[in-house]
Amino acid sequence: MIILCFKRAIEDFRNNRLLNVITLLTISLSILIVSAFILFFINTSDIMSFWKKGLRVMVYVKPHIPPSQMPELGRQIKSLKGVKDVRFISKEAALRQLKSQMKRQASLFENLAKNPLPDAFETQLDVNFQSWEKVEALATQIEALEAVQEVEYGQRWLGRITQIFNLFTLAGYIMCGIFFMAAVFIVANTIRLVIYSRRDEIEIMRLVGAAEHFIKIPFYFQGLMQGAIGAVIGLTILLVAYWFMASNIEQETFSGLFTVRFLSPLMAGLIILLSMLVGWFGSYISLKQYLKT
Repeated sequence: MIILCFKRAIEDFRNNRLLNVITLLTISLSILIVSAFILFFINTSDIMSFWKKGLRVMVYVKPHIPPSQMPELGRQIKSLKGVKDVRFISKEAALRQLKSQMKRQASLFENLAKNPLPDAFETQLDVNFQSWEKVEALATQIEALEAVQEVEYGQRWLGRITQIFNLFTLAGYIMCGIFFMAAVFIVANTIRLVIYSRRDEIEIMRLVGAAEHFIKIPFYFQGLMQGAIGAVIGLTILLVAYWFMASNIEQETFSGLFTVRFLSPLMAGLIILLSMLVGWFGSYISLKQYLKT
């Protein structure tokens, strides 16, 4: 029974090549775009996680605060919720570090009458306490301390990056939904045209008492095959593009800080199953509408 249905699905593929090619291209394009979004989302999440691990909040101390009060201020900052570690950086150490980083601009420091840099605390945050809202709230608490002059953590670009990332995520979900519906619509119309081309055969089968599932299963097989083949084509194109881009990105941009990764076998398998579900659902819709009439 299954072998017979599979052979009938292959025969329909051959007899309606143009329709099936269009369907496969549509599914492949949909899977390519959706998979590219998932891949980008995964690696962007890795980048965000990597960046958050190195997130620091710089706390600058008022100029008149004596060195004897620095340990107490450090304890106050460390006692706040969300603070993992605190490191004191004296203004002398900060100036030495600045000079070492700007060796080519050493002439800028020659006529320096006094050290313009303030004492500071480098504050490291907990991994689970690094969302935009929590960092903003923590910065407000630190600024409320009497000895603190200013808190710096990249307020503007941190908020913008978070907003852009959230906006992109929302747009990706919308795109996935649109392409899912488009693929279902294309598959449904392809199967509908195939059914129309075989309407006489189907009517004869119904007249001689063929069971409904005997009529439907070959079309279900065809939808499943379209979904599977389209997904494999889309993922293959994405894999080739990944191989081409990942080597350049890793070598030139990130210099081994982290690895740009492809979809896991489990994720790729789920995408193929989802694509097959799309093909089956398109067939189901067409058959339900046709057999009703």
